[in-house]
Amino acid sequence: MKIRYEKAKLSDIQNMQKLVMPEVESGIILARSSDEIATNIRSYTLAFKDDELVGFCALHIHTAYLAEIRSLIVKDGFRGNKIGENLVMNSLDEARNLGLQRVLCLTYRQSFFERLGFVEIPKESLPEHKIWADCIKCKHFPVCNEVSLIKNL
Repeated sequence: MKIRYEKAKLSDIQNMQKLVMPEVESGIILARSSDEIATNIRSYTLAFKDDELVGFCALHIHTAYLAEIRSLIVKDGFRGNKIGENLVMNSLDEARNLGLQRVLCLTYRQSFFERLGFVEIPKESLPEHKIWADCIKCKHFPVCNEVSLIKNL
């Protein structure tokens, strides 16, 4: 399967919102407004099969040393084809190129990230601004079953 990976454009936002909506509604992925996506558009890498958007994720920078993989989604019917893995690996390459030292994630898919070299860490070690900027908006807050993981680059 030929998949093309590229940085997001503002014109992609509507399709990104459509793709992620079922996961947002189920509480798997945190809702992000179109304005928030636009503000962070340079963070997103998209996966296309021909001209169809089939996945994306964001590399969100927290500090000069730490970033986060977030909003990872692969469309049903395309899962199991290494699209998610390639999106994460592209983001890790970008993080290395930026000079970051560590990348974290919060996920319900612990084994997926562990296969990519991430290791579990206590949620208490997450930056406080992460909790108050993102987690507080989650429908599961404060009782969260996500696992926090980190990868040293």
